[in-house]
Amino acid sequence: MIRFGVIGTNWITDRLLESAQYVDDFQLSAVYSRTIEKAEEFAGKYGIPHIFTDLEEMAASAEIDAVYIATPNAYHAEQAILFLKNNKHVLCEKPLAANAAEVTRMIQTAKNHNVLLMEAMKSTLLPNFKVIQENLHKVGPIRKYVASYCQYSSRYDKYKEGIVLNAFKPELANGSLMDLGVYCLYPLITLFGGPHKIKATAFMLESGVDGEGSVALEYEDRDAVIMYSKITNSHLPSEIQGEKGSMIIDKIHTAEKVEIRYNDGRREELTVDQPYPAMYYEINEFVELLKQGKMESDTNSYENSYLTMHVMDKVREQIGLVYPNDKK
Repeated sequence: MIRFGVIGTNWITDRLLESAQYVDDFQLSAVYSRTIEKAEEFAGKYGIPHIFTDLEEMAASAEIDAVYIATPNAYHAEQAILFLKNNKHVLCEKPLAANAAEVTRMIQTAKNHNVLLMEAMKSTLLPNFKVIQENLHKVGPIRKYVASYCQYSSRYDKYKEGIVLNAFKPELANGSLMDLGVYCLYPLITLFGGPHKIKATAFMLESGVDGEGSVALEYEDRDAVIMYSKITNSHLPSEIQGEKGSMIIDKIHTAEKVEIRYNDGRREELTVDQPYPAMYYEINEFVELLKQGKMESDTNSYENSYLTMHVMDKVREQIGLVYPNDKK
């Protein structure tokens, strides 16, 4: 059994634990929260035996083998490095850190201590993403990738009332690029690597983060366009266009339906069953890697995580989005 601790007691941790119940060899052993009251409440909800309100104490504990980090983006690197230095394996929510320099430090620490670090990017570990990878050749030479993830945030209503919640705070390294744009970028880079040129635009909110944005990315023989927003909705699918046809993906962040529409009018349904909750596949990947003694995922690899964050850094430079972490 892999004994996990969780850092962060928000809704995303609830979703992860709902998925983890289907993962063999996952054992929930500890929880951290800043307050004892919240820690005890969460521990009671899930029957967690060990409670911590001190991260240093938790990192040094012999009661856990690994941690899942689901705190605000600004804290990912500092917290992950603490646990990696204590020889604990780390599954860290996306985006892996606030900038590429932090990602570099995290990766180096994981290598130095021979422990597993993996970004909890669910999209690229879904069975339907593997279908995308395995069938790309059918559409011929790839010329264009178009991905959209625009989802109106309920927190934006509060923002317009003058209440700035965490989702729109630059001091927490938040905003639409980090929250939703990453879901468009990570699959792109997993499939095609890093781009040669980047051109970004965004609508900036007064709080200092981006409410929505678009990025054009240029490759040697293809281009890509990604669109993301926390202040508007979109119902468009995503698409990978080749010279023989186009692959249509219903949702780039959680692919549930994939088909090819060929130039001659034929359609090929590629969708496979995904019987478990979406987050199951990332936890299962992490646990299986540990069981096999592997210290890096082939899919959610160090290179893919670094390149994604590097592109996001370049996007932020162009739209003028600066985080306090950038000055550390």
